[in-house]
Amino acid sequence: MNSALPRVLVISTEVPVVSINLLRTKCNVIMIPAGSSREQVLQALPGHDAILLARDRCRLANRHIVNTEFLNIAGPNLKVVLTMSAGYDHLDVPEIKRRGIKVGHTPVQSAAVAEIAVLLLLSAARRAHESRMMVKEGNSKSGLQWLLGQDLRGSTVGIFGLGNIGQETVKRLMGFGVKRFIYTGHSRKKAGDELGATFVSLDELLEQSDFLVITASLTNETQGVFNDSVFDKMKKTAVLVNVSRGQIINTDSLVRALRNKKIFAAGLDVTDPEPLPSEHELLKLFNVEIMPHVGSATIKTFNDMSICAAQSILNGLEGKPLIYPL
Repeated sequence: MNSALPRVLVISTEVPVVSINLLRTKCNVIMIPAGSSREQVLQALPGHDAILLARDRCRLANRHIVNTEFLNIAGPNLKVVLTMSAGYDHLDVPEIKRRGIKVGHTPVQSAAVAEIAVLLLLSAARRAHESRMMVKEGNSKSGLQWLLGQDLRGSTVGIFGLGNIGQETVKRLMGFGVKRFIYTGHSRKKAGDELGATFVSLDELLEQSDFLVITASLTNETQGVFNDSVFDKMKKTAVLVNVSRGQIINTDSLVRALRNKKIFAAGLDVTDPEPLPSEHELLKLFNVEIMPHVGSATIKTFNDMSICAAQSILNGLEGKPLIYPL
């Protein structure tokens, strides 16, 4: 190990070797498992010039939150904090920036997450989970109205937060004969105009959407916004999809909405809590499709994220702009 080189702490032992090798061209790299306790992480922090966090998608635990305690222990050498994820709710960004530390993320997984959004939307609309359970139980029926689902053709699709993932989702749904795309957010977007999507209020989104896809970031404003009163405003035939963060939906409210047929079905790649306990009420419902936060879990996307993270760290240590700064 060359003591003159910058020191990079990678909080994961599963980061692709291509990105680790890239870092090692100019840095000393120390790796610790992502499953380490917070105490183990804090013990490893002091003296490093950069930190790369590769979050376990299915266990977004507090042990890796970068806050005042974390930064104090890391010490004055720390110049760059990079999270290998699009979401950054585990980073105290204002505090990191206040200390003059560069901070960034890797929002390069929009296409992969959008694919999962479409998968969940179709699976929930066509009752895939319920159908499989019936096959498994030998409960096949006959009749023209057995297992009728909802059509994308001629529908209105609403997007809650038309960022990169929302835009990619709209692009992938265009071939299904969707009649109208609508979205809500802080303001009308040029990207929305280019996609032919209409900017509406939240109430209009809830009342008009046959399919509603949550792609907004988790913030104080969006946390828990999908509650009982929101579900009361949605169509009883609506399908809700969440590929963002589980905390945007009040889980108890969602269980009630699904059980009481306030909405038709839901498709979730993220939940609150995450992971779900095996006996959780959501897992007992037939009208919900659940995946374990695998939206970005493709080989190409994982490699792209890791290379983006490594190059951003090298840029930051050399005084250059990060690829995706926060």
